[in-house]
Amino acid sequence: MTQQSGAEIRTAPPTQQPPGAPKEAPADYAHEQPRGGLIGLILGSIGVVYGDIGTSPLYALRESLAHVVQADLLTEEAVIGALSLLIFALIFTVTIKYVVFLMRADNRGEGGTLSLMALAESSIGGKSLFVFLLGVAGAALFSGDAIITPAISVMSAIEGLELVTHRFSDFVIPATVFILVTLFWAQSHGTARVAALFGPVMMIFFVTIGALGATHIQDAPQVLNAFNPALGVAFFAKHGWLGFTVLGSVFLGVTGAEALYADMGHFGRRPIRVAWLTFILPALLLNYLGQGALILSRPEAIGNPFFLLAPEWGVLPLVILSTVATVIASQAVITGAFSISRQAVQLGLLPRLEITHTSATQEGQIYIGKVNRLLLVGVLLLVVAFRGSSALASAYGIAVTGTMVVTTALAFVVVWKKWGWPVWLAGLVVAAFLTVDLTFLAANLLKVAEGGWAPLALAACAMIVMWTWVRGTRLLAEKTSRDSIPIMDLVSMMQKSKPTRVPGMAVFLTSDPNVAPAALLHNLKHNKVLHERVLIISVKTENRPRVAPEKRYELTSLSEDFSKAILHFGFMESPRVPAALAAMRKAGFKYDIMTTSFFLGRRTIKESPASEMPAWQDKLYVTLTKQSANATDFFSIPSDRVVELGAQLTI
Repeated sequence: MTQQSGAEIRTAPPTQQPPGAPKEAPADYAHEQPRGGLIGLILGSIGVVYGDIGTSPLYALRESLAHVVQADLLTEEAVIGALSLLIFALIFTVTIKYVVFLMRADNRGEGGTLSLMALAESSIGGKSLFVFLLGVAGAALFSGDAIITPAISVMSAIEGLELVTHRFSDFVIPATVFILVTLFWAQSHGTARVAALFGPVMMIFFVTIGALGATHIQDAPQVLNAFNPALGVAFFAKHGWLGFTVLGSVFLGVTGAEALYADMGHFGRRPIRVAWLTFILPALLLNYLGQGALILSRPEAIGNPFFLLAPEWGVLPLVILSTVATVIASQAVITGAFSISRQAVQLGLLPRLEITHTSATQEGQIYIGKVNRLLLVGVLLLVVAFRGSSALASAYGIAVTGTMVVTTALAFVVVWKKWGWPVWLAGLVVAAFLTVDLTFLAANLLKVAEGGWAPLALAACAMIVMWTWVRGTRLLAEKTSRDSIPIMDLVSMMQKSKPTRVPGMAVFLTSDPNVAPAALLHNLKHNKVLHERVLIISVKTENRPRVAPEKRYELTSLSEDFSKAILHFGFMESPRVPAALAAMRKAGFKYDIMTTSFFLGRRTIKESPASEMPAWQDKLYVTLTKQSANATDFFSIPSDRVVELGAQLTI
């Protein structure tokens, strides 16, 4: 048996690094790093990465002090204490945990929960149920965040119109619904044309909110005492249950922190860090301090301190600018939902979804219709049900804190196994982050009855769907394997029986390259012919974001007329089979699309009373299989070259 490959598969020699440093990606993956000038990447990150956390000042401090107002304790101590907690959250959770620490734990340049899950699995040398469940939980919790963020962000901006005139009050909900429907409708057309404006618009937004905050600090200069973390701790300790409640709302100020990590692959570690430390963090701190000083000097401003920072003539322009900023922030979250859905599909957590590329030059510009429709329905239901950003604030935070806990737990595995830290040191560092994360989570769990159930319910549904798909697919694979024929046995049989041969090449796709594809057996059974050349293809998703072109395939000759190829794709890539075949042709493999037929098996799954899954899960799995995208579209195979052979199976 001979093997032919586009390049010899080998691993790059390890480089010398300081003890405990994260291992660098091999040189052949250097193409994965984002390209472009530093200034351009910084501007791009400001437009995409920081939309969520950048629009938090619209409601974070207001909601934090709302509990204090209800308790009739709106004092200078309370305002500065809440501000101190907010500043601590921005510096410790965002700056130290994410910007300084977690962004070093990248999966060949990519971040995010599923990337970290894949990195953790590779660091321990295989699958782990604990790591897998953490990754699924993180992805599920992100889905809750993706639905709430557009609703609360856009609604909080539109509510600023009430400060212009109360006659706008009746139009807040309709205006919010109109903007959100328009935003989701526009997704199918792509954002490549307008994405260039995101950075400049958000730059103007951050400069504006920073300047507005700075002009009001002089109203109550004592607000600068909030930089003393002891004041925040003292307020939290003194007021007990109230302090704990305030802490849950303080977390609203850091809800976009996961975006720093998840979007790392689009812009790179350095641009995101530079943007945060030199521009975003100062603007946020100035704005929060300005809001605090305004409240201390004019307690009646507690109703909407963000918009009241502006002079009377500037309220309407600020509302318009904030609305545009929240739409951009929502766009980033929606794009993130598409990206994580594609990762989940590639990692086998969800059925195949039809993915449309909306840009010819940017791989990350994708659109997934089913996900877009689900998000729109969820967002509109939240807007109609809660009818206000303050009510939605109660539902916000739980999903994000849960995701942060998951990320921190996965980071422990990476720091210990991948970076080679002693287990006690890895545990000590991660425990410090985990203590803060769990405290925030506990504080947010107080909101469950007030609306926090919404993201938990959404996350639970997402977890059930992913668990059902993984379990059902595994059971189906086991059943298929029991009834299958090893591919080498079939090759030997064909050499003896010598069926009728027809010109051209037949390509059969299979999940297991070691067994005969069902479509091949059906073709022999019903058509009783075999093409002159047969290629069996198996698509394998690696635990890395992307695979270098020279490592795309492994081609093995099984006989004179039978070959098999394993195509390797990263979980951030779309598995384009014809493109991989074209690469094989350049390396000498004989392939002509005009004389090639692709045989695909279309399986119809039926429920079975003997299934290992309960009846409800059986029904759910069958429903999910019906939602699965056509393999022709998913693998980008020309439809006029495809022959589908159907079969019925029971779980």
